[in-house]
Amino acid sequence: MDEKTGKVARILAEDPHAPRYHFIAPEGRARPFDPNGAIFWNGRYHLFYIFQDPDRPHGGHCWGHASSRDLLHWCFHPTALAAEETDPEAGIFSGCAFVDPRGVPTLVYYGIGAGICMATPEDDDLIQWRKSPHNPVIPEPKEGDPGWGVYRVFDPHAWVEEGVVYAARGGKVKPHDLYETAYLFRSKDLVEWEYLRPLYNPNPHWTGEEEDCACPDFFELGGRRVLVCISHARGARYYLGRWEEGTFVPEEHHRMNWPGGPCFAPETLLDGKGRRIFWAWVIDQRRGEGIVNDELGVMTLPRILSLDQKGRMRIDPPGELERLRRFRRSREDLHVEAGQELRLHGIEGNEIELSIEAEVPESARFGVKVRMSPDGEEQTSIVVDAARQTLSIDTTCSSTSDQVFQRYPIAIGGVEQQDVRIQCAPFELGPDEPLHLRIFLDRSILEVYANRRQCVTQRIYPARPDSLGVALFSERGGSRVRRVEAWEIEPANGVEG
Repeated sequence: MDEKTGKVARILAEDPHAPRYHFIAPEGRARPFDPNGAIFWNGRYHLFYIFQDPDRPHGGHCWGHASSRDLLHWCFHPTALAAEETDPEAGIFSGCAFVDPRGVPTLVYYGIGAGICMATPEDDDLIQWRKSPHNPVIPEPKEGDPGWGVYRVFDPHAWVEEGVVYAARGGKVKPHDLYETAYLFRSKDLVEWEYLRPLYNPNPHWTGEEEDCACPDFFELGGRRVLVCISHARGARYYLGRWEEGTFVPEEHHRMNWPGGPCFAPETLLDGKGRRIFWAWVIDQRRGEGIVNDELGVMTLPRILSLDQKGRMRIDPPGELERLRRFRRSREDLHVEAGQELRLHGIEGNEIELSIEAEVPESARFGVKVRMSPDGEEQTSIVVDAARQTLSIDTTCSSTSDQVFQRYPIAIGGVEQQDVRIQCAPFELGPDEPLHLRIFLDRSILEVYANRRQCVTQRIYPARPDSLGVALFSERGGSRVRRVEAWEIEPANGVEG
């Protein structure tokens, strides 16, 4: 057992809230813990991520590296990128990976205090990396430079169009730093970069003036273009649109996080099966002595993004997760009357998957309670309100701990953060459409997929060891549950893939 695998094993043994089958930082402390540089290469999924090395100056921000053959089990590698004394940057922040026109995997990242930097591998396993001698290839503009007040140099994303490399740098609209956009550059040699224009124009009907475009990821999907990103205030989100004469034209904007939610800093890759796979950092939602400074880095499960026949986003868990299932239990044809709470005896746990199919009347409010103590003191409610067309996770009674704090806005200077305990997302059931929920519960992480078109992420911290129960309920009308299936999920962390 190597050092990082051993550390993961110790974390899992000592921390009752550390997830067992979600990817966690093998280095331990990680805030931020942005997934970065995701790439599929030589049959392996490579995931890079920000973590903090306490032995390095300026916060010690580095890129860690793990790889996997199956998306489930990960092999931990040495630190991929760190700021050395001879480097222009003081630390390594967000970026991406892409294959350049010569076929070489390339990392692009924001070098703190310097600008956009690049690195290429010294081996085909992507273990050792060599930084470009031209770093920063796009320096941060200083007062008097041509780019001063015109564009911002921040989180980069790079891709290739017809042999030309394009790169978008996230940020806000210059010069007033109000509203979000990204700035578009291009290069033929990865050394000289030409600034073109903003990648897209913000729409004040979709986003607020306090939002930015950080951690951008731009790709083609099902004939449309997708821009996945965050705003620091509100978390993960995405645009759907088209690429038109070198400019992205957004046609739709959708959230992947809502007030009270922790889904942040998304990153995707295209794998060997042609699947677009997504991860995001799931921020710890506690406060108190030792919590923030020692936060364990945690990511969502990998998700498969695709478009349906109408060009709408689909969000699915990958089929590989089914390999972790064990001890299936099921119930069929359950009638949950209005005002009734039906405890599912024999179905319980804190490392489980639930699959639920139900018929919910258009006036009804149907839900599932998880991590429920026998007396109901602790419980987390997943609620589909058919009349209001919402999917929500209610954590009002999730924990008796006074450390829980679901901050909103997530991160924005000068604004007091609120503790929002009900995260509510839009979700509409069509006429006579059955509800299908897939619920993944992994200690402190809860991910809820609804009908392949919505996914809500939450952190929960039950304090009682007996908070393991599952129950169904219905309000404003009864609901028929066609089927409930439940599986225990095998641990995957700390096992080489």
